[in-house]
Amino acid sequence: MTILAIDIGGTAIKYGLINEEGTILEKHQMPTEAHLGGPAILAKVCQLVEDYQAKENLRGVALSSAGMVDPIKGEIFYSGPQIPDYAGTQFKRVIEEGYGLACEIENDVNCAGLAESVSGSSQDAPVALCLTIGTGIGGCLTIDQKIFHGGSFSACEVGYIALKDGTFQDLASTTALVADVAKRHQDPVEKWDGKRIFEEAKAGNLICQEAIARLVDYLAQGIATISYVVNPNMVVLGGGIMAQKDYLKEPLTEALQRHLLPSLCERLSLAFAQHENTAGMLGAYYHFKSKHPKE
Repeated sequence: MTILAIDIGGTAIKYGLINEEGTILEKHQMPTEAHLGGPAILAKVCQLVEDYQAKENLRGVALSSAGMVDPIKGEIFYSGPQIPDYAGTQFKRVIEEGYGLACEIENDVNCAGLAESVSGSSQDAPVALCLTIGTGIGGCLTIDQKIFHGGSFSACEVGYIALKDGTFQDLASTTALVADVAKRHQDPVEKWDGKRIFEEAKAGNLICQEAIARLVDYLAQGIATISYVVNPNMVVLGGGIMAQKDYLKEPLTEALQRHLLPSLCERLSLAFAQHENTAGMLGAYYHFKSKHPKE
């Protein structure tokens, strides 16, 4: 039997089959078309379930999704304007009642953190903080390979942390980096992305180098702030620009030494995500398995 894993992001829906041993057997993706709203996304997910149920012996459906998720009720309880009418979408009820399959859903950043904790960079860390750096900044705290949800399933919404110059995600996200570089070059934002910024920085573009240095310092400030509260053994960084680990690791380590007390800093390991584009699907699978251990 296999599990259908579906990772719902703002741009793409990744999906495929994972066997009982945790091996991804196949992986595909389709556009999310987030602008069409929650009901359209639910319809896409239901169509995938229907198609796979017709040809596979499915044990269940494991979902990872953007937005704030109640993993007990199996529904979205908050979503930003990027996905209209998404809050209130009841994936678990609709799939279990409509298709007779067990269904579990978890937040996408929590899934990424869980995947790293179970089989990725932080699998040996009892307390691990996973940050995804992209349009905003998402966070997941795992303790002994279990997600810490907080009192109302909203723990580690770290992007909203207030730093001296603004919120963490307004200062240290890829969006912030691109906006900074475009402004200093007096270019439209559309002319720049993270990949180009790092290419130009490596080629000697001082504006790009300085913008990356600013982002690194703000990132260290945010990590230090979180570390004073939760004291992780390891921080794992994911998201597109974190593929530039060879460029980022040394300056980020130095920045952490400036912002974090030595007694904490020397006991904190810094790592980069291993699972990358499969993190959401794998994390959804691990979450499903924790709820439905094989008999």
